[in-house]
Amino acid sequence: MAKFVLAGRADDPYYAKAEILADYLQKNLPDFHVFKITQHPDVWEEWLRDVCEKNKWSHKSSPIIWRELLDRGGKGLLLGGYNEFLEHAQLYYDVTSSMTTELMKAIAQENLEAHIQKELEKDSLKDLIDPLQVWITSASAPACYSLIPILTSGEVFGMHTEISIALFDNKQAEKTLQNLALEMQDLVSPVLRSVSICTRVEEAFRQAHVVIILDDPRTKEVYTMEECLRSRVPLCRLYGYLIEKNALDSVRVIVGGKTFVNLKTLLLMRYAPSIAHNIVAVALGVEGQARAELARKMKTSPSYIKDVIIWGNISGNCYVDLRKAKIYKYESAIWGPPHFSRPVLSLVFDSEWINREFVTTLKDLTATGKQFGGMLAAHSIATTLKYWYHGSPYGEIVSLGVLSEGQFGIPEGIVFSMPVKFENGTWVVLTDLKDIEISEQTMARMTSDLMQEKLVALGDLLYFQPYQPEHERAALITTDDNEENQEYADDLVSEYKNDLPDLTHEEGKDQVMPDVDYLDLTPKTNSENPFSQELTNDFENISMEQ
Repeated sequence: MAKFVLAGRADDPYYAKAEILADYLQKNLPDFHVFKITQHPDVWEEWLRDVCEKNKWSHKSSPIIWRELLDRGGKGLLLGGYNEFLEHAQLYYDVTSSMTTELMKAIAQENLEAHIQKELEKDSLKDLIDPLQVWITSASAPACYSLIPILTSGEVFGMHTEISIALFDNKQAEKTLQNLALEMQDLVSPVLRSVSICTRVEEAFRQAHVVIILDDPRTKEVYTMEECLRSRVPLCRLYGYLIEKNALDSVRVIVGGKTFVNLKTLLLMRYAPSIAHNIVAVALGVEGQARAELARKMKTSPSYIKDVIIWGNISGNCYVDLRKAKIYKYESAIWGPPHFSRPVLSLVFDSEWINREFVTTLKDLTATGKQFGGMLAAHSIATTLKYWYHGSPYGEIVSLGVLSEGQFGIPEGIVFSMPVKFENGTWVVLTDLKDIEISEQTMARMTSDLMQEKLVALGDLLYFQPYQPEHERAALITTDDNEENQEYADDLVSEYKNDLPDLTHEEGKDQVMPDVDYLDLTPKTNSENPFSQELTNDFENISMEQ
């Protein structure tokens, strides 16, 4: 029996000609067998060099043909390239090839396309064999309990993508994680390959495809806003280091929580710079509450309201923009097909409600901590992930916290919620939207607070000073102890205001929403401060066990 191995570069015309000749011989000669190896042009030279070194051959071009000595054992016998194979066929089998050059090139192109398609199919099968690794931090948090059923339903990553979920938390939460893992297995989800728990720092985020950052547990008392801001740094620094070290280069990191979401996202980008472009902050929680409040007023379903834009600090001073908001399937004098929509602001005739009650209600909801609690937090995170992997609905505007590159006049270097769309596995800022200018005062308030959060957290500013309009700041009286810091904060605000373009809106337009101040930033005592809990363990000085 004669068994030949034919290997070549996928786009090589001579490999294509040798392949056709070998197929003819195998079809017409019962004792002739050929095994073909096709390599992509990018890896061909390295592959050929390894084969020749292993067998102590000397061959430098495509194709390469050798004979396997099945009846004798030992290494194969090198025949050579295309010319040697053609001579062998003529001498032993009286067969030759008369293929034209044009046909050789056409078949070579088909071979390359078929090889690429085959490799893609292999990658798809590999995804089925190697499940998507999803890590959830602070997994003992209530939001995780609501998130897991959504992730395991197949709705987020698809029914054909298996996932492995790793629950990561500190040692004190180990018992809770064990109970949660057992309950997850009871779900008998067809997409859930495995569940694991991790309380060992050095093992965190191993081979992670997705990392979900939930609110960190806090037990240490803090009394001031400044302490609260600086307390976020150690854990974000640790997470950033571990993600850089252990996760895949293509890892996607999504940050949710009740407080300082923009700041935590920015710190993670700072300490994991190589994957900064794949770290985002969830803004759909605020958007969902705004849509629900509008739906209650208009007596419709929140899902019928689209394109509400959230600008700025997701868990602080943000701006709810209804100028692009649309409503579908609304029962009124004008009725249309399912794709027919109308502007929300043209149907809400009570401008007083929009300017006062709507804003006050959203502020109160956020102040109670419900914004990213439980089901809403889980649904917001899962929906953002779903859009990231499969794309957002065509034509819809989605709000997302991303690193500013100067879009819309926003200062660079801060994480800012802005309108985006998801497509092809990434997100794109919708810089081509028209009529979305924001007033200078509103922009200055949002950006100055975010910049101060960053500077205070990193120790470049001692005290946080909530933004005050210029006419109000002129009336402030400071003590000798903090006068210098007050001047620093004022200079900071002025600097960012000077960097902003002159964005004004026309007077009398109901479409421009008033500023929404979502967070009372006045420092409080421990008894009244909602941020009075800090980490018992910052994962730096504790001993963890798997």
